[in-house]
Amino acid sequence: MIRTTKIMLAGLVAVAAAGLQSCSSTSAEEEKTPEKQPVVSAFLLTEGALSDTLSIPGELVAFQHVDLYAKVSSFVKRLYVDVGSEVRAGQLLAVMEAPELNAQSEGAQSRVRSQEAVYLASKATYDRLLETSKTPGTISQNDLDVAKARQQSDYAQYQAAKAALQEVHDNRNYLEIRAPFSGVITARNVSAGAYVGPGAGAVPMFTLQEQKKLRLVVNLPESNAGVLDQNGSVRFTVKSLPGQHFTARTSRVSGALDNRLRAQHVEMDVPNADKKLLPGMIPEVQIPLQAGAAASFVIPGSALLNSSQGVYVIKIMNGKTVWVPVQTGVQTGGKVAVYGALHKNDTLVTTVTEEVRNGAPADGKIVL
Repeated sequence: MIRTTKIMLAGLVAVAAAGLQSCSSTSAEEEKTPEKQPVVSAFLLTEGALSDTLSIPGELVAFQHVDLYAKVSSFVKRLYVDVGSEVRAGQLLAVMEAPELNAQSEGAQSRVRSQEAVYLASKATYDRLLETSKTPGTISQNDLDVAKARQQSDYAQYQAAKAALQEVHDNRNYLEIRAPFSGVITARNVSAGAYVGPGAGAVPMFTLQEQKKLRLVVNLPESNAGVLDQNGSVRFTVKSLPGQHFTARTSRVSGALDNRLRAQHVEMDVPNADKKLLPGMIPEVQIPLQAGAAASFVIPGSALLNSSQGVYVIKIMNGKTVWVPVQTGVQTGGKVAVYGALHKNDTLVTTVTEEVRNGAPADGKIVL
């Protein structure tokens, strides 16, 4: 029994010794295995430019649009056009009547004739006195000056009467409403016999629009206002004409941002001789965008750091990570055009986070 116990103790000691030897060898192997260094993915910066297309709703408006009002208080005598009528510039649209203008005209003509007679009398008096004054001692200089002043005063009154008569005639001309440009009557708000006139609350007699040429109006967001191709063309579609594409060329750019929308007002001229397009339509506009004139660099979107302090890229320089502030341009297909204190072949970190501190050592293996 004692012999068996000794044999078991010897076996346990051997097993323990073997375990200790195994542990010591494993620890030695772990100490000999070098620690793996983190891999930092980076790339060399290259110059380039991005282009993109911005899809934005717009509005089609008439190239010219005007509401026609009555200039003088009167009654509609006759209408020559209606809604949908195509008119030419200068065409007669309506005629009004105002009987009181006839009386005003006759009164103004009477005043003109009266003032003319007074002026001719004072002129004749002055001419006679002037002729008589040539004989020394017959007419005093004071009498001659008074006669001349009277003649000039009567002449001024005569001219004022003529101006009043011309005003009445001009008001009578306002009884005819004519088209200021060629277009289409899109609204008629009066009928024959209706009372019309100027003043607050007056209703326009007609609305005239030029439709053979339209304006495509869009408000370009501030983020894209600086990269618009101001000499390029745009394509657009309208819901009422599916499958049809239309083209317009950029014609007018406001050059400023709207204070309310913070957007830039842009207009394009759209030929519309067949009148397929109508004012008031809301088209979907495809606006090509271009990079700015300054040299830009193209980087992947993962290399752009948007922090609370601004927008940065992280450059590896002299073994350290450096945050470089940049401005962004066109963004498309996971790529971003950036501008800033960068140079060609700079080494930038491909995937950035705020955990990469500014000025920290660039530990790890850099893989381009």
